[in-house]
Amino acid sequence: MPWKESSVIDERRRFVARLLEGEPMSQVCREFGISRKTGYKIFGRYKEHGLEALTDRSRRPIRYANQLPSQIETAIIRAKEDKPHWGARKIRELLVRRLAQEVRVPAVSTIHAVLDRHGLVKRAVKRRRATGTALSLGHAPNDLWCVDYKGEFKLGDRRYCYPLTVTDHASRYLLLCEALESTREALAFTAFARLFQERGLPLGIRSDNGVPFASPNSLFNLSRLSVWWLRLGIQIERIKPGKPQQNGRHERMHLTLKKETTRPPGMNSLQQQAKFDAFVEEFNSERPHEALAMKCPTEVYTPSPRPYSGLPALSYPFHDREILVTACGRICLHRKKINFSTVFAGQTVGIKEVDDAVWLVSFMHYDLGYFDLEERTVQPLDNPFGPGLSPMS
Repeated sequence: MPWKESSVIDERRRFVARLLEGEPMSQVCREFGISRKTGYKIFGRYKEHGLEALTDRSRRPIRYANQLPSQIETAIIRAKEDKPHWGARKIRELLVRRLAQEVRVPAVSTIHAVLDRHGLVKRAVKRRRATGTALSLGHAPNDLWCVDYKGEFKLGDRRYCYPLTVTDHASRYLLLCEALESTREALAFTAFARLFQERGLPLGIRSDNGVPFASPNSLFNLSRLSVWWLRLGIQIERIKPGKPQQNGRHERMHLTLKKETTRPPGMNSLQQQAKFDAFVEEFNSERPHEALAMKCPTEVYTPSPRPYSGLPALSYPFHDREILVTACGRICLHRKKINFSTVFAGQTVGIKEVDDAVWLVSFMHYDLGYFDLEERTVQPLDNPFGPGLSPMS
């Protein structure tokens, strides 16, 4: 007896009624022409939510992410104003009763994130939040390093070269010019680890929004590389898309680099690296800069007093527990997997229950978002790393 398209809901109810009468699942599924997997799913929905769960108009929350309708957000705020002492879970139930049945009410964690964004949630612990609302000035050596890939070009052997360059903003000192075969993250990790060991750690690093410095589809556009920088206590800065002048000193160096080292290019990567090394020596030790009162960068730059000695341990004394993010970017809690972000794979985060079944997830001193065990997806807070990293930018 296959499902009748004209009355799917009635068929589901008859299906559940047969099971409640004690008939075996396999036999009922066979008669209704559905798989046992589908049968168990329908029966499970009935046991959890009753007959209402068998309708096509589900009351389960959906994830609105960054596209929460303004009317829904306004309704959440007004409900909180009417019931100032209610938490997100009770607010959601209130909205389910108030709004039309076809309106899908967002998850508890989404509602809590909306309330937090509007200052309607009291946090137990005041946390220092990075603002990043403006690019830093970088007055002293190692206050700010600028990083970029000079445009790729072909070598004499027809292979591509991707020069990774790093300069000190204040002194114009060219810290690194590495001939890499691609922009893969692993190559950048190796180059920066070597640079940090040699020169120490800067206070901040400025880059564009391209890989591997950023990741367009991840939480706050972070990448594994930028998360590593954060772990080392380095603030990250992003120039606005299409605004290379915000990294103007570095771009000006690239013009000189291209003119003096790529015309013609080296026959292979080793020859090209030799060209880069000679340029770095001349740029730092021989070429005077008007902005430095005609001094050479080497006369102004000094290595950072902050040594690189590996990653510091993370601890979250004000959280309920510490959790290691899985390789697939999930948080595991109470045998449930919460989708988070793969760029935090292998990192330890802190979680704290801030409302009834609503959890706050933090990385270092940054509060990133909320989740609940029903929706099982982290709902991001306002971007703690500055507007250049926002998912909406």
